[in-house]
Amino acid sequence: MNGVLTILRRELRGYFSTPLAYVFIVIFLVLSGWFTFNFGNFYNGGQASLAAFFNYHPWLYLFLVPALSMRLWAEERKTGTIELLLTLPLEIWESVTGKFLASWLFTGMALFFTFPIWITVNYLGNPDNGVIFAAYLGSFLMAGGFLAIGSFISATTNNQVIAFILTVVICFIFLLAGFQPILSPLVGWVPQAIIDSIASLSFLTHFSSISKGVIDLRDLVYFALLISTFLYANVLTLNIKKGS
Repeated sequence: MNGVLTILRRELRGYFSTPLAYVFIVIFLVLSGWFTFNFGNFYNGGQASLAAFFNYHPWLYLFLVPALSMRLWAEERKTGTIELLLTLPLEIWESVTGKFLASWLFTGMALFFTFPIWITVNYLGNPDNGVIFAAYLGSFLMAGGFLAIGSFISATTNNQVIAFILTVVICFIFLLAGFQPILSPLVGWVPQAIIDSIASLSFLTHFSSISKGVIDLRDLVYFALLISTFLYANVLTLNIKKGS
C-alpha cells in the first residue's frame, strides 16, 4: 500500500497547488446551496429535512465530477508524464488506486464542507440525523461511482474535453437507467428479468434508497462492484497502452 499512498499524496498536492481545488469546492458549495434554498422548497416544505439538498447531488455530480476526473490520466498522456509514471517501481493498480482515492477523498472534502447546511437544519428543527448521515454516505458512494467511470474514460484518451463529454454521457445513462420513460418502451418485448437488471444499474435507484435512511447491503455491494469494475477496466487499459 506504500505505492498507493505515494500516488495519493502526489495527487492531493497537485490539486491544491493549482486553483482547480478551490474552484471546484466553491462551485460545488455555491450550487448546492443555491439549488437547495431557491429550487428545493427548503423553507416552505414545513419539515426539518435535507431531502431537497440531496436530490440535486446526482445532477451536480453529473457535470462537476467529470470535470475533476477528466484530468486524471488524459493530462498525464498529453504531457507525456504517463511514461515516467508507468516506469516507476509501482504496479499499475497502485497508480490507478492512488489517483482514484485522491480524487474521491478530495470530493469527500467538498461534501464535508456542506456541513453548515446540516447544522442549519438542526437549528431550525429536529431532523432525523440518521437519515441525513445515510444520505451523506450515499452521496459519497455515488461520487465514487462517477469518479471510477471518469478515471477509466480518462485513461482511454489524451484529450480532456473528450474525456469530459464521454464521462458525462455514460454517467447520464447510468442515472436514467431506472427511469420509467426509459424502461416503458422495453415492456412487452424484453423479458422482465432484463428490465429489472437495467433498472438495477441506475445510480438514482440505489442512491434514493440510501438517502431515505435505508442502508441496504445490496446498495453497498452495487457501488463497490461498480467502482471495482471500472477501476479494473482502467488497469487493463493502461496495461494495454504500456504493452504497446
